[in-house]
Amino acid sequence: MSRAPDNSKKRPRAAAERLSVNQWTVRSWGVRELAEGCGRHGIGAVGLWREPVAEFGLQRSAKVVRDAELRVSSLCRGGFFGRPGWRDSNRAAIDEAAELGAACLVLVVGGLPDNSKKLGAARAHVADAIAELVPYAEERGVRLALEPMHPMYCADRGVLSTLRQALDLAAGYPAEAVGVIVDTFHLWWDPEVGDQIQRAGREGRIAGYQVSDFLMPLPADVLLGRAMMGDGVIDFQPLCQAVTVAGYQGDVEVEIFNADVWAADPDDVLARLKDRYETLIATWLT
Repeated sequence: MSRAPDNSKKRPRAAAERLSVNQWTVRSWGVRELAEGCGRHGIGAVGLWREPVAEFGLQRSAKVVRDAELRVSSLCRGGFFGRPGWRDSNRAAIDEAAELGAACLVLVVGGLPDNSKKLGAARAHVADAIAELVPYAEERGVRLALEPMHPMYCADRGVLSTLRQALDLAAGYPAEAVGVIVDTFHLWWDPEVGDQIQRAGREGRIAGYQVSDFLMPLPADVLLGRAMMGDGVIDFQPLCQAVTVAGYQGDVEVEIFNADVWAADPDDVLARLKDRYETLIATWLT
């Protein structure tokens, strides 16, 4: 299987052509509905999730996306290395990313193991797991993408909390094998984020750029604290300019976990998403 294309530093595309919609943003749609919806709205890429892909069928999903002439900006997700069976699950995720031609497999590395408070040990285990997975991912032509997460998720979802941590972990591997996800929701707060985005660019590590806003006040379930761009507190200008200066020319994936967005008509969501992208994101990608 040939390596999935590296979209991070190709010939610059017009900003509007770079828009990707993450499947969980319109989670009521399956793979076929998502592909058809992107066609109606002129969106050229999708970020797929393993669960709906498995429900529809891996090969069928790959064909539907290919026939719709859509790029796959990412497959979500691998990781959760503290869970039983993580080896088999992640090897299967790598196989799926290869079949879909995904630009990267997003790794949400997981939080503390059950009944543990040993944060250092959890991070060391993540490093060991990455070392074990990289050779298989390289064989399958899949780029692993570490996603640092907001610190409020450290205990249960992601013991990597900063872009610096993710880049330090990736540094031992070729850039085409292990990259990082720059996600505005998770990183907007970090005083080092600008410098670390530039470092990621110098090292060729930016595997994907995901955008959504940070809702205030946060809902009771903080997992649903992502918002449509413009509905939260994030200033997108410096983040978009930083990834542009860093040389990233790949897809810009909108990933929103929000109960109100999920309850809305998906076509309305895509129309609003595209408008907000063009006014609040694409403006700063040049």
